[in-house]
Formats: sequence, C-alpha cells, structure tokens
Amino acid sequence: MAPQRIHVFPRKSCMISIPVASTWISPLVMGITEIIVNYKLIASQASLDEEEVLERNLNQIFSAIENAPKSTAKICAAYIENLCKAGDISIAARVLQSLWNKNIFLGPDAYNIVLAAAGERNNIEILSQVFRDLVMSYRSLPSTSYFNLAKGFVNNNDHVLLLRLVKEVSELAYPRSTLVINRIIFAFAESRQFDKALLIFDRMKELRCKPDLVTHNTVLDILGRAERIDEMLHEFGSMKEAGIIPDFISYNTLLNHLQKAGRLELCLVYIKEMGESGIEPDLLTYTALIHGLGRLGKIEESLRLFSEMKMKQVHPSIYIYRSLINSSKKMGKMELAMALLEEMNASLPNLAGPGDFKRKGRK
Repeated sequence: MAPQRIHVFPRKSCMISIPVASTWISPLVMGITEIIVNYKLIASQASLDEEEVLERNLNQIFSAIENAPKSTAKICAAYIENLCKAGDISIAARVLQSLWNKNIFLGPDAYNIVLAAAGERNNIEILSQVFRDLVMSYRSLPSTSYFNLAKGFVNNNDHVLLLRLVKEVSELAYPRSTLVINRIIFAFAESRQFDKALLIFDRMKELRCKPDLVTHNTVLDILGRAERIDEMLHEFGSMKEAGIIPDFISYNTLLNHLQKAGRLELCLVYIKEMGESGIEPDLLTYTALIHGLGRLGKIEESLRLFSEMKMKQVHPSIYIYRSLINSSKKMGKMELAMALLEEMNASLPNLAGPGDFKRKGRK
C-alpha cells in the first residue's frame, strides 16, 4: 500500500508534506503538524504574540518527542526546512533553540537549513544567533556551516556586527577558538570576501586566541589572490618577526602568487631562502617556478629546475611537461619541444596527478 501523507497548508499556500507509515503515524509527526497548524491559525489573532504561540506549541512537541522513534531528528529537520521555506525563519530558529534548551539535539544539518535560509534573506540577527548556538553545541562543525555563515554576509557590510560576532564566537569556542576563527576566515576568503576576511584577521590579533601558522598561510593566499603582492610580502615578513616559522605551504603560496605577478626575481630569492631553511621544494614549488620562468622565456633556467626535481625524485606532472613544451615552442626550440613530448608520453603512467597538487596541512 502506498504511504499516506500528512498535508499542512500554511500561510502563502506553501504545502508541507512528509511521508509517514500507512498503519502508524508517529506522535512526533502529529505533534509538529499540530504545532505548525496552531501557529498559522493562532498567530493571526492579535491576542497572542509570537512568544506565546511558540511557548504553547513547544510544550506539545516536547511531550511528543519523549516517546518518538529514532527518526526524531530527521522528522524535525524536515519540518524546520518547511518552516524556512514558508518564510518563518524566526520560528524555526526558536524551535531549534528551545529543543536545545531541553537537551534535544538535531545535529548540524538542521542548523544549516536555518543558516542558509537566514543568509538568503539577509537576516544577520538570526544568522548570527544560529551560528553561535552551533558553536556552543558541537565541538566540530562541517565546512557547510562556515560557508553558510560567510555567504550570509555577502550583501551585508555592517562590519561592527561581523566583528562582534567573531569576538563572541571566539569566547564561546575557547580553547579551540583559533581553529574556529581560522575556518571562518577561510570561508570568507572562498566566497571572495577578501576585505572581510582580512578584517577578521586583524580583529583576531586583539582576541584571546591569536593567529597561528594556518591563519598566516590563509592570509598570504588571500592577499595573493587579491593581487596585493606587496602586502603579501609584508605579511610574510611580519609572521617571521612574530616568531611564526614559515612552512612549505607558506613558501609555495608566496612563490605561486609571485610567479603569476611576473616577480620571478623574487621567486629565486625565496626558493633560495626556502632551501636555507631546510624546506625541500615539492611539486607545487617546482610547478610555480618552471611555469613562471617559461612565461618569461627563461627556458634554460626552467630546464635546470626540471632536472633538479627529477634528481630529487619529485615526480613531474603533465602540467609541467606541457608548460615546458609550450615555452620551447615559443622560443623556437622545436626539437626540444618534440623531445619533451616524447618523454612525457613515455612517462604518462608515472606522472603526478591532480591529487598530488592538493595542499597538505590545511585545517
């Protein structure tokens, strides 16, 4: 027999529908359904405000949950999503908060539904509150939570609200504050809100948690992607002055953005410094340098580095071969280009793949 469905018709004619067993209807489903119906009907009466409506109906859901099956979290999340779709984000957020106060935890997915909805409607107050609740409730948050937070600020330039939230979150998350703030900075950078990410970084210096190597590496990449090369170089110097020792990610980030900006003379300076610091160049290092030197027509220097990487048993990638082949052709060295092409084809099974380019050590 096909499963029956409970249909609720809230305001805006948005139908809420969730499948239930044909022979048994969960008391939780009935309880939440009644809550939504009652809220829609009672909220239209001037005699009761939102607080009274919420309090009256939450009492019903609590009693229903006590005897509910293990599917409680999924069913609740489905109804929270429907509330958000119906435009009742504040009620959805209050339901989450009230459930949490009763030690009923739905998991980060339910919170992410409200985070995304609040961000889409530019409701920074609810966005901030739900994220704070997430940080208090769970030691580790999925990346989706951080990206939803960042996306929610895309159309909001109230830096006071943003920095206040960062301060509150750092206090709530202590002693793991640095990790949490690092992930917030990274999420804002990934949504290309570079200025806001840098504001958070500057604010972090004043908080109980302090920037670490991961923070500085993220900021180096932000400045490089924003083509603020001189600021990137200044930040690299500042981190060393602060006693934070650069790692291979720091140098690779620096070299990658320097070669893109055509600053090859500085690339050679930093690769020398890298070696003096005892950090061996890896595939990313050689890729950035060989490609950059090739663009400037310095094919001999590119080939020297290519030989060096093979001698150090760093497997070349197809990208490096293609870069060398293209550079050779541009310089009119067709025989060299053909030799490199033959070597590449013969080495295909042993060439480094996309996975070898992934950064390690990112938190």
